[in-house]
Amino acid sequence: MTDAALVEDHSPQAAAPAALPPLRPARASEIDLVHARLMEAVSSSPFYSAEFKAYETARLTKGYLEALLEADPWHLALMQLEGSTVGFMISGPELGTLWLYWSYLFPEHRKSGVAMKSMRAFVEHWDNGRFHKISTYTKPGNDVAEAIMRRFGFARTALLEQHIFGEDYLLYERKLNKAVPGYDHGAATGRAAQLRRRVLHFLGR
Repeated sequence: MTDAALVEDHSPQAAAPAALPPLRPARASEIDLVHARLMEAVSSSPFYSAEFKAYETARLTKGYLEALLEADPWHLALMQLEGSTVGFMISGPELGTLWLYWSYLFPEHRKSGVAMKSMRAFVEHWDNGRFHKISTYTKPGNDVAEAIMRRFGFARTALLEQHIFGEDYLLYERKLNKAVPGYDHGAATGRAAQLRRRVLHFLGR
């Protein structure tokens, strides 16, 4: 009798490896990478003013990212290509709405098609969950971002005149099916929460 476990399966189904997901939640060990590339995204963007860049640089600290990760690792979602991280989507809960703060595909992978796959995975992950909708800002003239938003069901709900440091912004929203009762209460960014995270990190938890 031949042990079936020893027989190689040469069928097409067995030969084709399972496709890796285009998006996954970050781990605590990846905070440094995410923060470094996030600062790159902020500083290199052609769409934002110096005042806004300074504000975001001061706001988006490693501690802030740690708080988002603690609230839900999917708030730091990493774009994947052949097992490597090639971008990220950073989100956070505010008053029952999921805000997409930053979406950034590393410049060296701009022609890979990962951004579209990642946006689809992002919407699919959060739908039928805890939020009524996804909201995000873009600047007028950011045609690439607008095209992606519209393709995945986002609607432009408002032109916000002189909204951030005197500049106009566009508000895009994508409705979700809220299937889980209750609301998230944001990320814990106070000193007590930071100290607790440091202690847990030191203890390896």
